[in-house]
Amino acid sequence: MGERTDEHGLADETLVAVNDAMIVLHERYHGRKPVTARTTMLGEDLLACLMGDIYTNVEKTMIELQRQSLVSETRSAFQHAMEHRFISSVELITKRKVARFISTTHVGPDLELELFVLEN
Repeated sequence: MGERTDEHGLADETLVAVNDAMIVLHERYHGRKPVTARTTMLGEDLLACLMGDIYTNVEKTMIELQRQSLVSETRSAFQHAMEHRFISSVELITKRKVARFISTTHVGPDLELELFVLEN
């Protein structure tokens, strides 16, 4: 039986592979896996990976001390510096070029959203 694809043409196996790659990258560079992760296509060109419970113990402590802006700024700078690794992983797995990469985090609930705008 062939691979099942979503309504936008990416195989379920491809979405799982991207999800797994995002978890691996998060664990490698932040020292822990997110507790939850889900990757899906939104339309024909937007690939989204939403990870939950992402912060390290140090970051959680800083957030408790009302320093969440510092945590957010540090995460943002790090994601910008590492975006080529995220992009190359998605391009390798999906066989599609990434036109834009957007990364953002949120506190309460603790979320990280990685968005990849794919070229057709």
